[in-house]
Amino acid sequence: MPQRGQHKVIIIGTGPAGLTAAIYTARANLEPIIFEGAQPGGQLMITTDIENYPGFEKGIAGPELMDIMRKQAQRFGAQSFFKTINKVDFSSKPLRVWADDNTEYTADTVIIATGASARYLGIESEKNYMGSGVSACATCDGFFFRNQRVVVVGGGDTAMEEANYLTHHASEVTLIHRREGFRASNIMLERAKKNPKIKFALNTVIDEVVGSNENGRKSVTGVNLKNVKTGEITFHPCEGVFIAIGHEPNTKFLKGILDMDEVGYLKTEKSSSKTKIEGVYACGDAQDSVYRQAITAAGTGCMAAIDAERYLESMGE
Repeated sequence: MPQRGQHKVIIIGTGPAGLTAAIYTARANLEPIIFEGAQPGGQLMITTDIENYPGFEKGIAGPELMDIMRKQAQRFGAQSFFKTINKVDFSSKPLRVWADDNTEYTADTVIIATGASARYLGIESEKNYMGSGVSACATCDGFFFRNQRVVVVGGGDTAMEEANYLTHHASEVTLIHRREGFRASNIMLERAKKNPKIKFALNTVIDEVVGSNENGRKSVTGVNLKNVKTGEITFHPCEGVFIAIGHEPNTKFLKGILDMDEVGYLKTEKSSSKTKIEGVYACGDAQDSVYRQAITAAGTGCMAAIDAERYLESMGE
């Protein structure tokens, strides 16, 4: 019989997936420990009003929902550690993981719920003004651009939500998108189009973020926009640049250990959270490249918890 781990269940990452897995495994008396990671609560911590999560008629703020879920898991005995797991060894039992303070933990099962992180444009000037006018979180930084001009880059629901939110602070919001068509849902797109503060710059990309560095203090003064059809470059004055072009899964530390697609989304068995390694499960945006919703993440977190519980039962736990 394989050697038992220090813990029955380790959950790597939070958000709807990790915290749902924690609620289910804690209620099953499996005493899970949760590693919150670099962004405790996941992407919903930078989401304003969530209107489509069942049970909240008038909507709920992302951070509030995550706080409720965390407290619910802790009420049943789950423990949270505000550490990041950056190394694992799943080659033998017990399963081993290491936190960023070099502490080693062992477990019989591990649930991967590391989610995804914002994707950036990848241009040098974007990096140069990151945190000094360039942001990927409207709810975090929107307040700093009160009565100023901002641009939002993207064409999905996130971009529309960010643009709408920023109109509460900014004097003008310009949404920049490389195409004429949008990935955003009709309701989110129409909401943005009807907002008098939002303008659209289509078939356009940011060629460069322009700014100043007076007395050692950086600030954005505008962006050079390139028309993808004509190649023409024009200067657009603004004080803030918000990037909303999608996310990539936080799974690099698992490369070569678990199967993943070319982007980095973890592969699981059909209609299951099981990975190729016995006792290791994946859920949420680390595994879901299609739906990427809070409710589906919570659903896969439930699946991972049940799969882990059944596995432990088969081990005689």
